[in-house]
Amino acid sequence: MREPTKTIHGHEFVDKDLGVFIPPIYLTAVFEQRGSTLITDRGTDLKYSREENPTVRALEKVLSKLEEGVDSLAFNSGMASISTVLLNFINKDLKVVALMELYGSTLQLLQLLSNKVGFKLHMSWPETSELIEDLKSFKPDLVFIESITNPMLRVIDVVEVAKVCRDLDCKLFVDNTFATPLLLNPLSNGATLVIHSLTKYIAGHNDVLGGALIAKDNTLIQALWDWRRLIGGIMQPFEAYLVLRGVKTLEVRFEKESKTAMSIAEYLSDNTKVIEVHYPGLSSSPYKSIADRVFKRRLYGGVVTFKLRGGMSEAVKFLKSLKIIRPSPSLGGAESLITYPIISASKSIPRDVREKLGITESTLRLSIGLEDPEDIIEDIDQALKSLN
Repeated sequence: MREPTKTIHGHEFVDKDLGVFIPPIYLTAVFEQRGSTLITDRGTDLKYSREENPTVRALEKVLSKLEEGVDSLAFNSGMASISTVLLNFINKDLKVVALMELYGSTLQLLQLLSNKVGFKLHMSWPETSELIEDLKSFKPDLVFIESITNPMLRVIDVVEVAKVCRDLDCKLFVDNTFATPLLLNPLSNGATLVIHSLTKYIAGHNDVLGGALIAKDNTLIQALWDWRRLIGGIMQPFEAYLVLRGVKTLEVRFEKESKTAMSIAEYLSDNTKVIEVHYPGLSSSPYKSIADRVFKRRLYGGVVTFKLRGGMSEAVKFLKSLKIIRPSPSLGGAESLITYPIISASKSIPRDVREKLGITESTLRLSIGLEDPEDIIEDIDQALKSLN
């Protein structure tokens, strides 16, 4: 099956007795046991929804197919999935390399666990060449990257990084939220594990929280399943149903949002009140060549990051002047959202590091929704005209 078909039929659910092919919401905490336990297709007992639920399982099958893994696990948030990964691997002798530019909560969790447990954490500059140099010198056990970084939209060459990790026998974890499975399948390029915030593009409607882990190693999935069972981080069935419903339109949403993002990036590049535009689809972007080499399609995502001429006062005034675009800390939904990274996703990054990364008081991250492109541009235009 090709990707659009996988999003619709990948769950493989059919109730032959009723002729139903839409997975229902199994709102049950427990399953009946009469001397024996039902066994799931994963080989686990079906007895308690903290461990396994058929609605959640249907979603996991779709995600596995989209990311070309053998199996996946769905969680109640992206951070729940990341926490579970770290709990599985953490020990005092662990050596971890992570990008200096990651989602702020991910960085904060890594730092807190490093301080508490004592494992070595090395923060690498978010460029492919610098990361590879650090991997060869530090020789880590675990590498944590984003395929497209948040919020500056640097594109990491996952293919090259995976080759180095394979040579060094270290595990590569890739947060693929910004790229989605439509642009990149890290597992097929040698990654150990793929992470998604399902809240974003995959659910796509700004109305549900969720996370996922996908792998090609059943032994790893089973170990992570045990942690999820013990921690209680499984996604709830109603949320799983919403994500199943949302993922069916992933391709049409992502394609439109990406094309609109390109037009808006070009518009912003020509505006005198904007001093920088970061979008990997622009011909001026230093990441376009990497994106064109590793992405499966000539699309570059629905997020555009830009810097206004001025500082915090101009950024705040711009945010307050918007009428259609909502100031809010998320992305990938039907509504266009804009966030101010220094008070949201990047707030926990030390100021000197933020500034080194280019995340300044004038930096804004815009997530394009499904509104008419001209309406989005007109909203940005009138907000820019409100500035001095």
